[in-house]
Amino acid sequence: MQVKEIMTQNVKVIRPEATLQEAAEKMKELEIGVLPVCEGDRLVGMLSDKDVNIRAVGDPPTRTKAREAMTADLVYCFEDQEVEEAAKLMQEKQLRRLVVLSRDKRLAGILSLSDLAGRYK
Repeated sequence: MQVKEIMTQNVKVIRPEATLQEAAEKMKELEIGVLPVCEGDRLVGMLSDKDVNIRAVGDPPTRTKAREAMTADLVYCFEDQEVEEAAKLMQEKQLRRLVVLSRDKRLAGILSLSDLAGRYK
């Protein structure tokens, strides 16, 4: 089975220029803990609620940009990879979520532990 068959698609994203306040509001509204940061259709980083809380301490959230707090060094898999390969990568890197890219390196989705758990029900 390929990752694209079980991943979460239509992922909401945020721009690098968005403020941390905008990001936090979007996370709250969507009830999620992470947002991909994209310039156009290119993934440039990931911003988690942890990033907002830890990396931006002392900075005004209305002026601090997502680019300043995001994680830019990403671990990812491709949508046509086997689920077992992605699960192994998540285990090795101790990740709860894994960014999924198309072969032309555009954001395709996110693979989460709950996506994997649903596969083995």
